[in-house]
Amino acid sequence: MDHLKDLKQEYLRQSVVTATPAELTIMLFDGCIKNLKRAEIAMVGPADFIKTNEYLVKAQKIISELMSALDMNYELSGQLLPIYVYLQRTIRCMNVKKDLSAMPDVLNILTAQRDTWQQAVRSTNIGEGQQTCV
Repeated sequence: MDHLKDLKQEYLRQSVVTATPAELTIMLFDGCIKNLKRAEIAMVGPADFIKTNEYLVKAQKIISELMSALDMNYELSGQLLPIYVYLQRTIRCMNVKKDLSAMPDVLNILTAQRDTWQQAVRSTNIGEGQQTCV
């Protein structure tokens, strides 16, 4: 079992090392979404506040990473920053209050952001593969 875990870790490491910046951004969104969904699961049944906190803190760290990656020389970064600040604040409040009622809104925003990045990557890859007729 440890061998499989090691293989998975190596695969993930290689995925990160070889990823483009856009692909890394998508991975960050996926990781954030995954941790938020895990936090929701940890609150079902007998609530596990320790696990919930762990997952929400991981999600906050990912949002912080997205914020730190913004290049404020671009107008788009100035538009994304308030969204990330909102997400960061909302996740923090959910954690403090152990109230996940804002989770659908947060997940919708993150999913839309991720899907936009995925579409941009697909569009770029399609453009690179096209040949021109001369």
